[in-house]
Amino acid sequence: MARKTKEDAQATRTALLDSAEHLFEARGVGRTSLADIAAHAGATRGAIYWHFKDKADLFNAMMERVALPMSQSLLCADLESAADPGQTLRAAILHAFACIEGDPQIIRVLQIATLRLELTEELGAIQQHHRLMQTRALEKISEGLHRAYQVRQLEPAQNVATTALGLQALFEGLLQQWLTSPGRFALQATVATALDVYLKGLGLTPLPGPCDQGLRAPAHPPRTTGQSARALRR
Repeated sequence: MARKTKEDAQATRTALLDSAEHLFEARGVGRTSLADIAAHAGATRGAIYWHFKDKADLFNAMMERVALPMSQSLLCADLESAADPGQTLRAAILHAFACIEGDPQIIRVLQIATLRLELTEELGAIQQHHRLMQTRALEKISEGLHRAYQVRQLEPAQNVATTALGLQALFEGLLQQWLTSPGRFALQATVATALDVYLKGLGLTPLPGPCDQGLRAPAHPPRTTGQSARALRR
């Protein structure tokens, strides 16, 4: 019986997240209440507060459910032991964009976060979470550039923290442009070209010979969209 109760609770949580995705996309985050989400999922208001502290907590859970590939790919990149850390960093970023471009759910959630989110005081925790993820990604990019200069025994011409921020702004800007109209350009191919131009400008062209890219496939949790579990409710 205890196992059944746990399965019911997980099914309810999944249904609530599915409904949040649907309503956030249709109405925007600010114009969707927790009561709206509970009603759409066929759950009680008590159920939604059992699983989520508030709307910001639910939104962050929705983002985490798709295992945001940008942070996952970067955090899985082994920059310390890679033969060419610059190319390892490049491979990690491109792996992330391949995941984004090929997954409709990731695209939908990123579009909600980019185009359908109106930040208010109520949703301040969303902005805090986003800044945390950006900071972690930036630290990994800085590490990759620093290691790339080390293995080449070169002194960077510019401050590494500044060039890392520029690189992050480059691919995040391309992503934001693409999300406004997916299909407008080939995302991964465009990012690859932009990365190559940027890294070449930093003097970080690929080292000769075979290189261990040092990239482990990110561990994405299994998707639970709730289609088979909608009959189960808390």
